[in-house]
Amino acid sequence: MEYKLTTRSEMDTIEIAQNLESEKFPNMIICLNGELGSGKTVFTKGFANALGIKETVTSPTFNIIKEYDGELPLYHMDVYRLDGNVSGVAIEDYFNKGGVVIIEWANTIKDILPEKRLDIKFKIAGENSRVLVIVPHGKEYEELCEAVF
Repeated sequence: MEYKLTTRSEMDTIEIAQNLESEKFPNMIICLNGELGSGKTVFTKGFANALGIKETVTSPTFNIIKEYDGELPLYHMDVYRLDGNVSGVAIEDYFNKGGVVIIEWANTIKDILPEKRLDIKFKIAGENSRVLVIVPHGKEYEELCEAVF
């Protein structure tokens, strides 16, 4: 099953992230995909804010992984620059650290992604509009989507 949502502003995207955060659980994996400027980092900022993270959240393009402390740890990844080569980065180690993992450009590392996860594809539909296609993989993610959408 997939869910399609249209946002008309950054605030709409943040609201979706906050709604998902309200149903968070340890070892939650959220995979974000979409072209540059489609809202992936905006989503992550909204999720982080709802987790109680006070630090400014920016895309970890050059760091690959940024860690934040909140109600649960947040591991924010941007794997675009890896171009699919994850050797030496130990991304999989974060999947079971008890926090929430949000991965931007996740489709570039799809071979190592856990089977159970939440995929969100961002599509630009206009200057301020985005279509989010949300696909849950696994029972807990299906229940999460049923609770939120």
